[in-house]
Amino acid sequence: MKNLRIIFMGTPEFAVATLGSLLMNGFNVAGVVTVPDKPAGRGRAIQKSAVKIFAESSYIPVFQPNNLKDADFIKTLTDLKPDIFIVVAFRMLPEAVWKIPAIGTINLHASLLPDYRGAAPINHAIINGETRTGVTTFFIDNKIDTGNILLREEIHIFPFENAGDLHDRMTKLGARLVIKTLAGIVDKSITL
Repeated sequence: MKNLRIIFMGTPEFAVATLGSLLMNGFNVAGVVTVPDKPAGRGRAIQKSAVKIFAESSYIPVFQPNNLKDADFIKTLTDLKPDIFIVVAFRMLPEAVWKIPAIGTINLHASLLPDYRGAAPINHAIINGETRTGVTTFFIDNKIDTGNILLREEIHIFPFENAGDLHDRMTKLGARLVIKTLAGIVDKSITL
C-alpha cells in the first residue's frame, strides 16, 4: 500500500491535515501541487499557501502552475509516474490532468455528497441549519463533485458550533477518510 506514488493537490489549511496524515502513515508523496505564491494582506507581501509551507518543511517537491493545462506542467506530472492523485480543497482539474494517474484522481469533499457540491460546503451546512454533515471521497470526473463516491463518513453538527469549529473537526475526519480510502483501494475492498 505504501508503495503507491501519490501526487497531492491542495491549498488551504484544510488540506494540510490530509497531507500530514499521508506522510505519518508512510505513504510515498512524490510531489505537491498548489497555487502560485501571491501578494496578500495590507503590505501585499508575497504569501505561500498553507500546503506549500507544509510540503517545503517536509522536503516534498512543490509545483505551482499558473495554468493547469500547460503542456510542460502536464509532462512534469506524467514523468513523475503517479499511481494516484489526492485532491483536497484545490481547483477544478482539466481532464488532461485528472486522467494522468494509473488508478485515478480522488477528491476529498467536506460534505456528504451529493449534498453541498461546490465551494464552501461547511459554511452552507451551518447557514442552512443542518444537524449532520460529513466528508466524502470520490473519483474526479468532468463535472464538479459528481464522480463515483468511494467512502463517506457522517458527523453530527452541534447546535453551538460555528463554521470554524466544524471545519476543525472535519479536517481530521477527512484526513482519516483519505487513509481509509487508500487502504480500501489497495486491499480491493473498494471497487474501482
